[in-house]
Amino acid sequence: MIPLLKGVRVVEIGAVVLGPYAGQILGDLGAEVIKVEPLEGDIARNAHPQGPGGGALFVNNNRNKRMLAIDLKQPEGRTALARLIGTADVLLHNMRVDAAERLGLGFDAVAGINPRIVHCAAIGFGQAGQYRDRPAFDDIIQAASGMAGLAMHNGGAPQFVPTIVADKVAALHTVYGILAALVARERGQPGPFRVEVPMFEATVAFLMNEHLAEASFTEDGATGYPRVLSANRRPFRTADGWIAVLPYTAEQWRRFLAEIDREALCDEAWFRDPRTRQARIDELYAILAESLPARTTDAWIETLSARDVPCSRIATPDDLLHDPHLAEIGFFDVPEGYPAGLVRMVPQPVGFGTVSPAPDVPPAGIGADSRAVLRDCGHDDAAIDALVASGVVGTGLG
Repeated sequence: MIPLLKGVRVVEIGAVVLGPYAGQILGDLGAEVIKVEPLEGDIARNAHPQGPGGGALFVNNNRNKRMLAIDLKQPEGRTALARLIGTADVLLHNMRVDAAERLGLGFDAVAGINPRIVHCAAIGFGQAGQYRDRPAFDDIIQAASGMAGLAMHNGGAPQFVPTIVADKVAALHTVYGILAALVARERGQPGPFRVEVPMFEATVAFLMNEHLAEASFTEDGATGYPRVLSANRRPFRTADGWIAVLPYTAEQWRRFLAEIDREALCDEAWFRDPRTRQARIDELYAILAESLPARTTDAWIETLSARDVPCSRIATPDDLLHDPHLAEIGFFDVPEGYPAGLVRMVPQPVGFGTVSPAPDVPPAGIGADSRAVLRDCGHDDAAIDALVASGVVGTGLG
């Protein structure tokens, strides 16, 4: 935990990846993040595979949080949460908007409780458009945003990127949106602050950064960045495996072509002009594909690295567990204080130089901090006991 946001209280009502990933980043940066779960817990707790602290998906998205379990379908639960919201700097949720409104978590209701709060709704689709009420999951957003259809540019079948990319992209947008609002508030701009992060629009923006292409300049211009969409942009076979090679500048191409005795190509007029070289990138990729099978992956890595030509062996997720760079920096190391049996975890990758980190707090059980959190926002023990007894608040650690 890096104590840059110390003193900022975030109430996270999030499930699975989008809200929890954003909340964890804020917690990693030192905010006090209070995760509000239903009595049965975030469904990601049950994700496969299971280990100490629950499912791996949950463990890797929920450190540095306090856990409050509360039934928001009951009026007493909503009242208790409203009291907590009154003490918070940020309310973050990734619920559907109509569900949030029914539970009193819409912007107007929350702003009425706490006029200084940053209200952040991380949702499927922007509320100003006709898709506003559609349900959204990562596959749906990959389909709607054009990401799954990228392969169709080259005549292939649409396919999903095999990672939960839309949720994670939207979570990163969520973090900077919240931080921007907190900075504005710190500089005296009056609240409340309404931050809306739609997965659809966030993923479209992420995708079309390069793929808006010719459509940037003409109404009927083609989308798609040709170099990235080329069917020949791919991992290449070597004598014993696979490699990625990307000579990007003219000089890098010259170094590679010199290595394979094709340097004469550099004197061609089309090669010297960056625009025509880009237009004929498939010809250059074809040279890579023809040349690389002549040597082993290790031999190419050694040779191309010596010539400062960008390259990498093709790693699998399993390979990353033994990557020498990641091992040297202790990337997957589990800090002290985590449950026995957890042998690796995904860390916060952003560093802040001389800022001294504080110990991380491992993900806790459902309702592990319910009593302490409610006490912090003014409930006495008798009131807490009553909420627990009536089934409104959970304190179980399962």
